[in-house]
Amino acid sequence: MPRRVMLLSMLLLLSPSWFCDTGSAQLDGAQPSKIAVVGAGIGGTATAHFLRQHFGPEVQIDVFEKEEVGGRLATVTVNHNDYESGGSIIHSLNLHMQDFVKQLGLKYRRSVAGKTAVFDGDAVVLEETDWYLLDLFGLWWRYGISFLRLQMWVEEIMEKFMRIYKYQAHGYAFSSVEELLASLGGSGFINMTQRPLSDSLVELGVSQRFIDEIIAPIMRVNYNQNVSIPAFVGAVSLAGAQTNLWAVEGGNKLVCSGLLKLANANLLQAQVTSISPLHTGETVQFQLGFTTDGETHSEAAYDVVVLATPLQDGADSGVRFHGFSPPLAPLPGAYQHTVATVVHGYLNTSFFGFPDPRLFPFASVLTMDAPELFFNSAASVCPVNISAGFRRKQPQEAGVYKVFSPRPLSKAQLKTLFRSYYSVQLTEWLAYPEYSSGQGLPPVELHPNLYYLNGIEWAGSAMEMSSVAAKNIALLAYHRWNRQADMVDQKDLMHKIKTEL
Repeated sequence: MPRRVMLLSMLLLLSPSWFCDTGSAQLDGAQPSKIAVVGAGIGGTATAHFLRQHFGPEVQIDVFEKEEVGGRLATVTVNHNDYESGGSIIHSLNLHMQDFVKQLGLKYRRSVAGKTAVFDGDAVVLEETDWYLLDLFGLWWRYGISFLRLQMWVEEIMEKFMRIYKYQAHGYAFSSVEELLASLGGSGFINMTQRPLSDSLVELGVSQRFIDEIIAPIMRVNYNQNVSIPAFVGAVSLAGAQTNLWAVEGGNKLVCSGLLKLANANLLQAQVTSISPLHTGETVQFQLGFTTDGETHSEAAYDVVVLATPLQDGADSGVRFHGFSPPLAPLPGAYQHTVATVVHGYLNTSFFGFPDPRLFPFASVLTMDAPELFFNSAASVCPVNISAGFRRKQPQEAGVYKVFSPRPLSKAQLKTLFRSYYSVQLTEWLAYPEYSSGQGLPPVELHPNLYYLNGIEWAGSAMEMSSVAAKNIALLAYHRWNRQADMVDQKDLMHKIKTEL
């Protein structure tokens, strides 16, 4: 969706001092007494954890969540087993997520091998085999060196992105998503948020066939969009399609509940409805209005508020801003609907060209961008707790499948994909932004001491992106509060860090 420029223009007119001089720290140097975090997904719970690290044990941290802890990390139950219905994979280079798992004493989930195919609506056009070298030869034979060019491109981007961990380990923060990206990859990363992935790949020398048969299916399953998605988002998606992926035993949402406990945060099962500034002399605090069990309440005197929930129109955050001067402009853009349907039944392998299900060798099927295809992917899924003797169900057996689609599946569509089924559970997500090239990036600072975490998703949506944003906001809030301007938006950080060492 095209993004309006009014908000960005207004923000550009605001000097950095606007964020520092209007009550952004107590004059006596005292630490904040109360902090509110709205949203208990991975972004909100990680923020609570990092805020506790930086502000210490005395500050009261309240986390508001209207639904389940975990947000888009969620599970559904089928036959007494739980299955991921939301975010299900984590990249091996996601250092914050790895650190969370280690601190919380969680375990990596045992992986269960399974082959993937790409379906064009008529036939399987690409399939994995049991032999890695044979797969490599097949890619080279069909696409030339396109896959090598793509792999080198993604690895270069990931190598630059990994700098964020050094910056954050040294305590540096960024006041905007643009500043963060520029510190990692200069103008190149900023430009990648403004141009289509397809253009970048063509310029890279990747063949159109490779884009249609490999890249487009990955974009469809990861972001429910096509290759017009911005290049940086596309790179994040492609990094998440690599083989070195993992998940948490018992469900990824355990990270969120664990981080809340680690942060010693107060969880309030409530829907935040309003945020208002409270002016006391030179100090600005916030009052939050919220509802719980149908009753309206309010809680005042929060020194810092972090919004870790989508605020764009249609995102159903329910949060309204009152009494701000100037008024906070609405954030342009929208979140898109993606449907995850978990089906317990018998896959109709004939639809994919395999009349005998015993000959169907694939655990997951991705789809090309074809008008007649009503789903993005269909995959046999494993429970979040995998016993030592677990084996994946064969296609001729009743198994549990997760189907991603842009809209809820009709009965006719379910009958197309499944010969028969015992149960169907549908989860409709506002999963990620509706990406378009040329869009701007939402602000991180909405007002002094009022921060917006989910703006990072407009650069790329993933668990680790939210974790990086959480660490950045905790550092930024700490430095703003303590007037440490030299730790925010510093240039040439790689050189600066080497000099410090």
